[in-house]
Amino acid sequence: MFEKTYKSMNDQITPTPALVADTVKLIQSHHRPKGCKSRPFYRRLFMIAAMLALCIVLATPVLAARIPAIYELMYLVSPEVAQLFMPVQEACEDNGIRMEVVSAYLHDNTAEIYITLQDLTGDRVDETTDLFDSYSIHRAFDSSATCQRVGYDSESKTATFLILITEWGDHDISGSKLTFSVREFISHKTSLEDVPVDINLAGVEEFSATQTIYAVGKSGINLSKYTSATNDFVVLNPGMSICAPISGLDVTAIGYIDGMLHIQLATSEKRTLDNHGYFYLVDKDGNQTQYDYSVSFIEGMDSNDRMDYQEFVFDIPKDEIGDYTLYGSFYTSGLHTEGRWQVTFPLMVSEDN
Repeated sequence: MFEKTYKSMNDQITPTPALVADTVKLIQSHHRPKGCKSRPFYRRLFMIAAMLALCIVLATPVLAARIPAIYELMYLVSPEVAQLFMPVQEACEDNGIRMEVVSAYLHDNTAEIYITLQDLTGDRVDETTDLFDSYSIHRAFDSSATCQRVGYDSESKTATFLILITEWGDHDISGSKLTFSVREFISHKTSLEDVPVDINLAGVEEFSATQTIYAVGKSGINLSKYTSATNDFVVLNPGMSICAPISGLDVTAIGYIDGMLHIQLATSEKRTLDNHGYFYLVDKDGNQTQYDYSVSFIEGMDSNDRMDYQEFVFDIPKDEIGDYTLYGSFYTSGLHTEGRWQVTFPLMVSEDN
């Protein structure tokens, strides 16, 4: 009886949003990322005092789990304290999706954690489910960590993910708690790999309608050869769809600029479905030529009409391009699911050790 009464009273202990916001701003204003020059001693004292004040405000570990802003702030100041305050919760549900820790143990110099994601109400979780780089792995020690899907059970609609943690130095991390969070995932992915693209390269001409853009990304095997440190690039002006290699991706321009072939790929759902692809050329003997570099840019970034572009550039003379066929590989997703899933669990030494 007293336990239930205490829990009920405890659940009501919550600092006001204004207090949380003010505390976050105060501590973040005195925080610098690792690698910056050390601050004077009084600044360190301030950080310690702020951390102690925050602990008093929290009163119990429950609030750290219930208020994400407080937990993130605690982790920013001290990962060790943040993980100490987080209660163990090895399963959670949100938006009809259940996330659960099914195994977490240490062996040799590796920590292996298996986590499942199950759809309780539909078929949003499938064999292509991708956490879309939306996951966070919070731990009280420095280390390297990866997460990948390793299995799917169609009968229970459950995908299994493996988290691998290595390189934590000489620290004894047995019993340390780890918090794994996911904000969103994509599924029902479709891929078309190494397929011909329906464009006659022999008819490609010089392109006069160009623009200078600021690249939000750039890559390629010869990126340094053809580009400088600047992020300003001359690209094709986007037009109507010339062809759609796969639903969700459109070729919106193709042509020559300064003797180099440019091919532009566009998608309106890059942020939510991670639609993407790339092109390459194949000559009459079957030899492949990869693009020399690519640049990415965005139009209408903060609008509902946002469009993401990636332009692929090949150093193939115009009088030789007719000897090539355009190929590509393309990837899209059919579903994007959002939620707040978070589990916290201890790392235990394997009994086999």
